[in-house]
Amino acid sequence: MESLRLRTSLFSVLIILLVVTSCGIPGNEPYQQSEKGRALGTTYTIIYDVPDEDVSYHEEILAVFDTVNASMSTYIPNSDISRVNRGEADVVVDDYFKEVFLKSKEVWRQTNRAFDPTVGALVNAWGFGPEEGLGDLDSTQVDSILQFTGLEKVFIDSLNRVVKAHPQVYLDFNALAKGYCIDLIGRMLEEKGVENYLVEVGGEILCKGSNTRRVKNWVVAIDNPLQGEKDRLLISKIKLVDRAMATSGNYRKYRVDETTGEKYVHTIDPRTGYPFKNNVLSTSVIASTCMEADAYATAFMLMPLDSIRSSLRELPGLEAYVIAVDDKGDLVEFRTDGFEDLVIEEEQ
Repeated sequence: MESLRLRTSLFSVLIILLVVTSCGIPGNEPYQQSEKGRALGTTYTIIYDVPDEDVSYHEEILAVFDTVNASMSTYIPNSDISRVNRGEADVVVDDYFKEVFLKSKEVWRQTNRAFDPTVGALVNAWGFGPEEGLGDLDSTQVDSILQFTGLEKVFIDSLNRVVKAHPQVYLDFNALAKGYCIDLIGRMLEEKGVENYLVEVGGEILCKGSNTRRVKNWVVAIDNPLQGEKDRLLISKIKLVDRAMATSGNYRKYRVDETTGEKYVHTIDPRTGYPFKNNVLSTSVIASTCMEADAYATAFMLMPLDSIRSSLRELPGLEAYVIAVDDKGDLVEFRTDGFEDLVIEEEQ
């Protein structure tokens, strides 16, 4: 269950503000179950209403994690994606793989190819992945890897087989598979008749209904980017109602230019093959699905703040909160109006 791991050093800036219980509420209110554990290389917390304290969907939750791993984990040798990456021609991918692939194509187009699940070979070559890099690449090496980078080089045929223009094209869905897994758990709970739940995996969150144990909206909080490594200071709380949120970026591990003092993060740009030096340190995206929030939060880390603002005007279903630094090295914040509407001053 811990096979699908993030291939980047990005961590969420979100923590959950809720009471983890499995106690019934006085009267005829449902009981609330809580599941906690590790999967996909991180921790998870799942809270959901049940009609009786003896009802649990623990096994069903574990089955979802197993399903996603079997389809999309690059750490499992016999997963569908590992077999595809090895160039096996007889692999018929499942509907889960296909759904994630098609969403990847959609986000790839919407972000002018900033989001690209074929970037893994470049990430590894530059030393930003789990494997040892090749050092500073020259233009010849970069051009060589770019030959098999680009989602336009991959499609799924009518028999659900992955067709690659180049055998060395390497797919990696880790930038949105975690969000997709969260969505699948939500679907499973809804099929069981659950109307109120929260699913959190590695800081990414999907909420439906309300927190019946507290008789309030689900509430999450965003960390203060100026705090120390061991601190837990908050800058705002927001309510999530039938929405998902994902965050990409890690302002605690930004780099500082020794000459200019400029703060920035490094992300590999799949369009150029080179590291993209960006002053955007963190992006939190709210969407109707966690897979979509996950993908766009990742893509926005490859855009300057002005481009993110422009993209959001073309994507009305998304809300975002962006933390960046200006030319003086000071932190600046940008929130869409819809995100601002979710901010609460006091716990509700």
